[in-house]
Amino acid sequence: MANQHLSGNNDVWKKKVGYHRRLVAETAMFRSKTLLGRHLSLRNHDVQVGETMAMVKALNRMTSLGMPHSVKIA
Repeated sequence: MANQHLSGNNDVWKKKVGYHRRLVAETAMFRSKTLLGRHLSLRNHDVQVGETMAMVKALNRMTSLGMPHSVKIA
């Protein structure tokens, strides 16, 4: 069972190392950097936090506007 990640079935390895969570986080970072810019413009750490939060809020708003509204048909 040594080197399970080389056997062709990565499911056990992915679950063990939390790969799915990492992939979701990397995808979120790629989306935000692509849409909102690759660099923070301010130098002060506290202000960078605020700048980042504003970017995340804008990204969430854009995502919510693009989501379809579905209704249950009885």
